[in-house]
Amino acid sequence: MSETERTVLRLSGAETHHFLQNLVTNDLDRLEGGVVYAALLTPQGKYKADFFLVAEGDDILLDVALPLAADLMKALTLYKLRAKVTIEETDIIVARGTGAPPEGAFADPRDPRMGWRAYDGRPSEPDVDWDALRVAACIPESGVELTPESYILEMGFERLNGVDFRKGCYVGQEVTARMKHKTELKKGLAVVEVEGEAPPGTEITADGKPAGILYTQAGGAGLAFLRFQRAAGQMDADGARVKVQG
Repeated sequence: MSETERTVLRLSGAETHHFLQNLVTNDLDRLEGGVVYAALLTPQGKYKADFFLVAEGDDILLDVALPLAADLMKALTLYKLRAKVTIEETDIIVARGTGAPPEGAFADPRDPRMGWRAYDGRPSEPDVDWDALRVAACIPESGVELTPESYILEMGFERLNGVDFRKGCYVGQEVTARMKHKTELKKGLAVVEVEGEAPPGTEITADGKPAGILYTQAGGAGLAFLRFQRAAGQMDADGARVKVQG
């Protein structure tokens, strides 16, 4: 799924801030500082969608991967009930570029290497290898590394400024808080060195035992979801050789 394929929803109405604050993983009070990265989870704490939120006057724009937009809009509509909130799809095009954000654009809150995002009709910076930047920064992508079986802490959302542990309740909060405070993560996303090539989704083995899954690859590196206890030394992924970076 290309990060350039995005849909922007507009949420408006007197209760918009309160409505989203009770649903998503991050604190909407951070909107005063720019773009907020957040997710909607299932009640069981698993990933449903990730997105960027940005204030536009009294409205909130929600920037989500195109293939997730319809299901996300349906879920938000179900949660809305009688809340004074309107949700509509826009024709806003998301622009992206590297480096510091120009005037009117916003820094990507996940990692400085991911540059900026803008919603004002300007063009994107051409010829950027976003996959290579994403792999280097260990950032999962909707529909690739992030799936309905994902837990956001295993996917690095705390490091990526995508979750707030002080904001109070949201959908899936109890499971997420328990993973944060009561368990040590045994699995998670990591950057690996890759010698050779293997299709995204290829199983990684260590000494013949399942050790993880290899996903996006770029420039001799890749993103892998690993069982940490088994992910030591040289590993294999359908003929490709894999090793945890660093």
